[in-house]
Amino acid sequence: MKTRMTILLAGLAPLAFIAQAADITNAMIENAAKDTKNVLSFGMGTQGQRFSTLTQINTKTVGQLVPAWSFSFGGEKQRGQESQPIIANGKMFVTASYSRIYAIDLKTGNKLWKYEHRLPEAIMPCCDVVNRGAAVYGNLVIFGTLDAQLVALDQNTGKVVWKEKVDDYAAGYSMTAAPLIAKGVLITGVSGGEFGIVGRVEGRNPLTGELLWSRPTVEGHMGYKYDKDGKALDAGVTGTVNKSWPGELWKTGGASTWMGGTYDPATGLAYIGTGNPAPWNSHLRPGDNLYSSSTLALDPTTGQIKWAYQSTPNDSWDFDGANEFVTFDMNGKRYGGKADRNGFFYVIDAKSGQLQNAFPFVNKITWASGIDLKTGRPNFIAANRPSDPTKGDGKKGSTVFAAPAFLGAKNQMPMAYSPQTGLFYVPANEWGMEIWNEPITYKKGGAYLGAGFTIRPLNDDYIGALRAVDPKTGKIVWENKNTAPLWGGVMTTAGGLVFYGTPEGFLKAVDAKSGKELWKFQTGSGVVAPPVTWEDGGVQYVAVVSGWGGAVPLWGGEVAKKVNFLEQGGSVWVFKLASKI
Repeated sequence: MKTRMTILLAGLAPLAFIAQAADITNAMIENAAKDTKNVLSFGMGTQGQRFSTLTQINTKTVGQLVPAWSFSFGGEKQRGQESQPIIANGKMFVTASYSRIYAIDLKTGNKLWKYEHRLPEAIMPCCDVVNRGAAVYGNLVIFGTLDAQLVALDQNTGKVVWKEKVDDYAAGYSMTAAPLIAKGVLITGVSGGEFGIVGRVEGRNPLTGELLWSRPTVEGHMGYKYDKDGKALDAGVTGTVNKSWPGELWKTGGASTWMGGTYDPATGLAYIGTGNPAPWNSHLRPGDNLYSSSTLALDPTTGQIKWAYQSTPNDSWDFDGANEFVTFDMNGKRYGGKADRNGFFYVIDAKSGQLQNAFPFVNKITWASGIDLKTGRPNFIAANRPSDPTKGDGKKGSTVFAAPAFLGAKNQMPMAYSPQTGLFYVPANEWGMEIWNEPITYKKGGAYLGAGFTIRPLNDDYIGALRAVDPKTGKIVWENKNTAPLWGGVMTTAGGLVFYGTPEGFLKAVDAKSGKELWKFQTGSGVVAPPVTWEDGGVQYVAVVSGWGGAVPLWGGEVAKKVNFLEQGGSVWVFKLASKI
């Protein structure tokens, strides 16, 4: 389905018209981190810092924060609300579970329109029916669906402008991440690493949905660029066939790009994290298994890989590497920070990919003793890798205890960075797992793990901890412990505040320098989404989506039992100072 504008553009070079597109432009998106009146991208700026320059709500006034309005997503579809709202042109665009999206009037909280994607019965999302947000461009709002489609809607009416199938949901493909706009290109990834899909990143014309390029994230697969007629042209194989994936398993190699990416105008690069290699049983796929569990830096106009850094070679614990790469200035250079699921925080040169520093941000790591800063490789502890089941009874390898657990020292919940304090604010979790390997063969659409596991808490009094991390020294400056795992994102502001949510239902504000709690509000369900802030008519607002769910209650083992009292929900809350009512 195409609008008149789309039809007129279809026969023209896609990128030529993007800068002239209607409402939301490349320049607006590249400067989104400084825009206090809108939130135009996931990450509150394409760099992903989640820092706002607004100061009306600050350490002295935050105690006056009260609800301005709340909006319910309605119906029985309450599970896993991980969405970050987008704020544009007086509207909030917010996605919800089961591939829904709403447009809400910012001043009143009234629903303007709703689009509910028709999902087939046989969708196979790994980790709940979540969606993390949308992208805006021109007069469109664009999001991915659980049956691996991209849908672009008119911002004013909610009518479908274009819709494109990305891949086959019956093979395990899905989409959960917010799309990224970089240099006028719509950049998206795919979910489904637990089903033996092949990860990839794609670039599209955001006005039409037409493919510009496609880059697989598993070594050995061909990349493509597309001409004006949509014909695929070879753009070179990713890596070298069989160099780090002996045998045939690279053909179903995982490395899904399920969290989307960031883009830094200062470097001109887009940064995409890749997921675990498939299957989990690492003895079936000897080698590093490039480019799984890695960070890739791409040219957003071509999809060419400029550099890659692999945090967990030959991953045997589902540590993944999909977490966000957040760029920032330090010592006169541009770096990126990444809090990996494997428990280490990495500081990497954003232009070259050279490792600068790596240090733990959780207390217990058993799989490696550290990261060699010269080679960039982990110092593996061999005894703590799950064993090869073929060396025993052929049915099950020996069980090892590993920390972090496979849900990670940090998972989907995005961290924040403050240029004021120079600190990253990381939602971390302290847990471990008993894990063992099993034989497995690939079957289309079937779970492709080759491992069993049970997650267990490491401490009696807490699992989650919001930690302020100094990227220069690796020091944890302060921490706030939380009984349940932290699964929602973080925001920081020039008002000296850090906002984050908890599964117990609270949205909290703490002092960015000390971690002292200054305000909290009970939203009625667990918060597993990142907050945002903006200004309208001289008033600063804060918003967060509330609704317990995600991977923890599905995969959490003993941890899931500890939080099974938590109630599901589905709503978005908006706050402002009482003095502004």
